[in-house]
Amino acid sequence: MQFFSGFSLQNENYLFKGYINDTKYTVAGFSYGSIKALEYVKKTLAAKKRVDTLQLLSPTFFQTRDTKFKRLQILSFTKSEIVYMKQFIKLCFDPYEKKIVEQKKSTKQELEELLNYEWDFDELDSLAQQGVKLEVYLGEKDKIIDVEGAREFFTQVASVTYIKNANHFLQIS
Repeated sequence: MQFFSGFSLQNENYLFKGYINDTKYTVAGFSYGSIKALEYVKKTLAAKKRVDTLQLLSPTFFQTRDTKFKRLQILSFTKSEIVYMKQFIKLCFDPYEKKIVEQKKSTKQELEELLNYEWDFDELDSLAQQGVKLEVYLGEKDKIIDVEGAREFFTQVASVTYIKNANHFLQIS
């Protein structure tokens, strides 16, 4: 199983043990890592290698947000990365107790990429047509992404698990 971490995070996959299909042919990505997981799957399939399942855990979904929202995020990050990241991690766990997560240095370019990324229905549909099972997991109380927009978009092409009362890390308590 190949796992791709969220923005500014590493080794947080332990938080998703109840959701991840831990097999050789599964690729999973959390939040920002969902973009990287998709890219990895496309390259893997292009190399004629096998992928059975692509799991997107709280995938980045800001394509319904306006430019003002995105600019404010970038400005806040640029002004004080430390303050921005502290607030970001707090919102990821809200409304539940914060767990231990390992952070790494992130860049403004990575934040811009995740805020401006647009999921392509045809691209995802093509993966499904190639036999890749697409699974998306969304938390009802996620305060990071547009959960309802993501739910509406991904149900067209993937199996979507909507977890009541779950936060961005898909935790319910």
